[in-house]
Amino acid sequence: MPPVTWVLDLDGVVWLADQPLPGAAAAVARLRERGERVLFATNNSAALLGDQEAKLERLGIPAGGDVISSAVAAAQLVEPGERALVCGGPGIVEALTARGAVPVRDGDADAVLVGFHRDFDYERLRIATRAVRGGARLIATNDDATYPTPDGPIPGGGALAAAVAYASGVRAQVAGKPHAAMADLVRAVGGDDGTVVGDRPETDGAFARALGYRFALVLTGVTAAGDLPVEPTPDLVAESLATLVDGATA
Repeated sequence: MPPVTWVLDLDGVVWLADQPLPGAAAAVARLRERGERVLFATNNSAALLGDQEAKLERLGIPAGGDVISSAVAAAQLVEPGERALVCGGPGIVEALTARGAVPVRDGDADAVLVGFHRDFDYERLRIATRAVRGGARLIATNDDATYPTPDGPIPGGGALAAAVAYASGVRAQVAGKPHAAMADLVRAVGGDDGTVVGDRPETDGAFARALGYRFALVLTGVTAAGDLPVEPTPDLVAESLATLVDGATA
């Protein structure tokens, strides 16, 4: 039988911002020792894939080629040769370039890609809105309202995309979890049998349902024990990735 695939969210499951979550690296190692496939699926489109892989490596988790980001999913919605206005971080530029599209920061465009970035301001909102009102397709890398950090949630990429959509009078096509573009990428690598591990039911749980995978909710990110019950109902609930894997391998 082919190995079961584990699809792990990063923020809130493996780390919080720059702080590793206890036991996560050892949990990944235990899964791999069992011969199971481990992928990392993140809605963070700002970071370069190599930077995310290097960050995992620093935590003791080799991950070359195992990270799938919403930036890559969003770039699949742009055709090679199209001009794509970037309202986001360098991860989007990297993914568009790999796709063969032309990333731009201003002017006419075939598509506008919006994702999490900390230098979003009125001018960037104005440029993105002008392009969309001029006929560009609006693509959001993800629609997460918030992003988990050790100091609590901060506005996420979905909040920025919502501002552009509202100002433009259109609805964004969303690429990241739990939507089809991201699901297609994960299924192509991970197959039809797996478990999604995440901290956000409306994103990770819905993503598991879209894939036909099990949903394991961990309480190290956005969702706390006091928020239960949640929808969709998780197949498993654990305090952390470490306790989840310990229970799964007991």
